[in-house]
Amino acid sequence: MASPKSRPLSPHLTIWRWGPHMVVSILHRATGTALSVAGLALLTWWLMALAQGPEAYAIFDKAARGPVGLIVLVGLTWSFFQHLLSGIRHLVTDTGAAFEIRVNKTSAILTIVGSILLTIVLWAWLMGVRP
Repeated sequence: MASPKSRPLSPHLTIWRWGPHMVVSILHRATGTALSVAGLALLTWWLMALAQGPEAYAIFDKAARGPVGLIVLVGLTWSFFQHLLSGIRHLVTDTGAAFEIRVNKTSAILTIVGSILLTIVLWAWLMGVRP
């Protein structure tokens, strides 16, 4: 028998130089997973608490307003905005635009900055902070 030929290795994360576009790509997948798993779990808990009556809803409300609950809600809000802006960025690149390296990296950075700013603005508004 002939010995098998060694095949070329495909590039992997240790070969590529990291950039903002790679971070946004990975964040898009991670935020989609977080929204699916944590978001649906939270939505299910909220709906079950609503259906079970005032006592169950009071437990949910207390947990949601506590420090851990607020961290989860702020995290889900950021995940939503990051996933949304990354999806819009992806839609633009699907049209064939923004493939130039500088534009691509700039749009990736704007996606991250935009999601953080939108999260801060929304939560400031929800907490009653007014200019």
